[in-house]
Amino acid sequence: MSSVSLLSAHSYDLLLLKASLEQLLEPLGGIKTIVKPHQRVLLKPNLLTGSRPTKECVTRPEIVYCVAQLVKEAGGQPFLGDSPAFGTARGVALANGYGSIIDELDLEVVEFHGQRYTPQSEHFDSLRLSKEAMNADVVINLPKVKSHLQLTLTLGVKNLFGCVPGKMKAWWHMEAGKDAHRFGAMLVETAKAIAPNLTIIDGIIGHEGNGPSNGEPRELGILGASTDVFALDRAMIEVLKVSPELIPTFVAQRRLGLTSNLSDISFPLCHPHDLQVDDWLLPDKTMPIDFGLPRVIRSTFKHLYIRLVREPLKIS
Repeated sequence: MSSVSLLSAHSYDLLLLKASLEQLLEPLGGIKTIVKPHQRVLLKPNLLTGSRPTKECVTRPEIVYCVAQLVKEAGGQPFLGDSPAFGTARGVALANGYGSIIDELDLEVVEFHGQRYTPQSEHFDSLRLSKEAMNADVVINLPKVKSHLQLTLTLGVKNLFGCVPGKMKAWWHMEAGKDAHRFGAMLVETAKAIAPNLTIIDGIIGHEGNGPSNGEPRELGILGASTDVFALDRAMIEVLKVSPELIPTFVAQRRLGLTSNLSDISFPLCHPHDLQVDDWLLPDKTMPIDFGLPRVIRSTFKHLYIRLVREPLKIS
């Protein structure tokens, strides 16, 4: 049976937050059951955009700071990585106030590069995923609780789409984006392939309404953690009182036999019903997931120009 640890937490104050995280992880065995000495540990936050730093649409740097501290105390070597929709991981992190923690912790920030992997899936022949994530000794997934125009909610599973390198994300939107359920299935297969060792969700302040970036901050006062990202997502869906059938990632995980029933989850601290939110705002309307062909073509040709003109091929 999967275990999901849920906790009421209301502050990003570093001392209080670290204490909350330690309490959150204690029922799961603590950080030392996840991280062993000398292991390289990828911290994978939601670094969606650098353009809305006050709208709570990315994982708060305080969360990353405290988790990195815990990893270091366990003897691990944390590094930060993501594949933002636009810009670099470092650039988006700096725009969202990560600079001081990067400097203080001497935290390496990596840009993701793709490699082809063959998933254990009857629906997808291959997935192009970040080799930095796939090669990490430990992956700690650090999503933000958000509403989402295309997928209703974005939680732990959707956050792992950031392990798909930038240009491939756009192409995936073109291929699967007009079919939300196919897109949801791809996200679940990506989460299965990445297989995060731990997911800690930042719900102290969430982002509701027309997310993933055009909504508004909403205080929730919740932290959640699990070694089973699918179980944690199911628990948070219950906390927010959203119909699971509206969430393509949940529909896909249930179809694939992954954790989808509350009765299959143990809750050593708070039960979802103890933390339920009665009036969480979903998007005004759903939209197709489609970046648009001209935009993708422009972006791709710009990428090729930089590689072929500004960085000429070396011929031996």
